Amino acid sequence: MRARTGRHMDGVAGVGDVEEVRGIDVLVLGGAGVDTIVYVPELPLPYADSYLIDSGIRARAGQTGDFVALGLAALGLRTHHLDFLGDDPEGDLVRALHEQHGIALTAIEQPAGTKRAVNLVSPDGRRLSLYDTSRGRAGDRFPEDTLRGLAAASRHVHVSITQPCAEALPVLREAGVGISTDLHNWDGENPYQAAFALAADVVFVSATALPDPRATMRRIAERGRAEAVVATAGAEGAYLLAGDELTHVPAVAPPGPVVDSNGAGDAFAAAFLFGRLHGEPPRRCAEFGALAGAYACTVPATESAALPRAELLARADAR
Repeated sequence: MRARTGRHMDGVAGVGDVEEVRGIDVLVLGGAGVDTIVYVPELPLPYADSYLIDSGIRARAGQTGDFVALGLAALGLRTHHLDFLGDDPEGDLVRALHEQHGIALTAIEQPAGTKRAVNLVSPDGRRLSLYDTSRGRAGDRFPEDTLRGLAAASRHVHVSITQPCAEALPVLREAGVGISTDLHNWDGENPYQAAFALAADVVFVSATALPDPRATMRRIAERGRAEAVVATAGAEGAYLLAGDELTHVPAVAPPGPVVDSNGAGDAFAAAFLFGRLHGEPPRRCAEFGALAGAYACTVPATESAALPRAELLARADAR
């Protein structure tokens, strides 16, 4: 199994090359892939034999790990992304995205191909995602020496819930590095996401599928290691549990028309981690997250962009 690494992905690196990496603020684990974007007239989409898509159907790099890495890099954090990628056109799109934004990438060769999804996006910015789960193998594992070397060089690791990141959690805990994760639309019960929730110091989750978000947040903190738990609730803002205090963080008015909610949660997580790594209190971190998430909703699904550091800080100071 080969690991291709470096800022410009211009060679094949062995373990020794990875061990030479130093000075990473955040290692992003997993979540690299390509989405095919289809703008549809409404969601749910009524059955029809066919639809004419005048806006085009476009493939672009950017799944959850890519967007978190993009957000972190835009905020000036030294970011490194580790995941499996195929030797295919989709993998080339992911590599190009990282090179364009100066994000270091270590790509483990994946014979099954690069992860892919189809996103149906409605006029009001809502989306329905169809994930291709065939782009992986049950026995996939990150090379342990590569994982340990990158973790040792990092201040923090953000772990996507894509396979095989769950298998990396014990190694990361042993390495003693801080961990965050995003459970996305967890129902509060599925044991797969629960393993991530209980292993992380900072947990993000969407409130969408949670019957009682507050109770779930407290359960995560009581049973796991989390110092902060955030449940994002779209236009209703977010809920923050830090220590024993649970507070509501209001939503922020987007700086432009809402065109797509895809990536808003990833932007929130990146900005929250930016604040945390700069010693900001949890409430301030969540406010950073709300600002970045609102900005992400103004970025078309066919593009990849994140709120820059100077703009985030200016908006935060103006509130």
